[in-house]
Amino acid sequence: MTEANKPNLPLPAPLRGAELGSFAHNTIAVRLPDIARRVLAENEFPPDVAHDLERLIAELPNGRIRPLTDTADWDEYTNVYPNHNWLEPPWFFAETYFYRRVLEATGYFSAGPTMNVDPFARQKRRGLTATMDSSRALAANLNDWLAEGWHEAAFRRLLAVDLWGNQADLSMWPAGEAGNPNHADQRAQQEHVLADETTAVFHHLTTRRQGHATTRLDFIIDNAGFELVCDLCLADYLLSSKACETVRFHLKNHPTFVSDALIRDVEATISFLAGDADEPVQALAGRLAGYRENGRFQLHTHPYWTSPRPGWEMPDDLRAELRSATLIISKGDANYRRLLGDRHWPYHTPFAQVVSYLPAPLVTLRTLKSNVLVGLAPGQEVMLNQKDPNWLTNGRWGLIQSAGV
Repeated sequence: MTEANKPNLPLPAPLRGAELGSFAHNTIAVRLPDIARRVLAENEFPPDVAHDLERLIAELPNGRIRPLTDTADWDEYTNVYPNHNWLEPPWFFAETYFYRRVLEATGYFSAGPTMNVDPFARQKRRGLTATMDSSRALAANLNDWLAEGWHEAAFRRLLAVDLWGNQADLSMWPAGEAGNPNHADQRAQQEHVLADETTAVFHHLTTRRQGHATTRLDFIIDNAGFELVCDLCLADYLLSSKACETVRFHLKNHPTFVSDALIRDVEATISFLAGDADEPVQALAGRLAGYRENGRFQLHTHPYWTSPRPGWEMPDDLRAELRSATLIISKGDANYRRLLGDRHWPYHTPFAQVVSYLPAPLVTLRTLKSNVLVGLAPGQEVMLNQKDPNWLTNGRWGLIQSAGV
């Protein structure tokens, strides 16, 4: 990593679970043990796996960070925190490490009967099936928008749909349970967008489309379930309207953060949609399958996406790959945290300055579920604190921020 690849700003301190009363502290002390208990309840693991999961639960939050026993791949990360408890390292490390420890405990990388078993598969399935009415309505609208070709109104609506699809985060609100954030209508959605740079992104893509340039849009994907359906609809629109030549999804290489999508989740979702009785849904699945076959829709993964590294420590090979993108579309809260290094940036810091290290233009679609944030206008924070005291973490507020477009 060279200095040119870091933000051209002094780096503030990272968020840590040791900050008592913070959302990070609550995550490590309360939310993560609850997630591990849910993994136990929703899977029929053998007794030795259940025992290892119980031991992991008992470690939180005052147990010690240790190397993984199933691989040495994480030693470069865990060795930085010898004898630290779970609250002391940066929050992003601790949270990413927890999900990797779940896989160690469940034998995901072993040669036994639980090898490659996704411990979050049940939640992902429920997240998809419980929202099929919304998926059918979206597919019907998509067919109408495709009949009109590439135009700003449809792109604007699809980008907004893809933003608010990020509210469906199974690590925060389990599928089928009450309390998840949801806006009743389009007006409520618009009222909860803190920054919206859709117009700049549309003009960026239109200019390249009119110039007949070879264009590739790279999505950094977040959650499976309904959010992934929204991603697929946006990808289909971009490909079918010839706004770009190719769409590439960057996905996790193993289960993490409960609902983060794998290549197998994309393939399973398309197959699930293809089997639905609704004709627009079938048509959507058919187009996506065709784009997979002819190479216009590509699925990629890299170990970096499940590492605790910040955005500016992206490996050179992945950086070179993203350099060829016309636009990077980053989805969700965890990817946003990675882009910003999960640090205590002043909220008025310009977004484009922080992500200036990226090799290609970027738009990020994110609903707020953590205290990491930049790009607010003067006075906006005061207004939000008065209007909604939990605005930073309750998933009701969203951002469409761009850089380099």
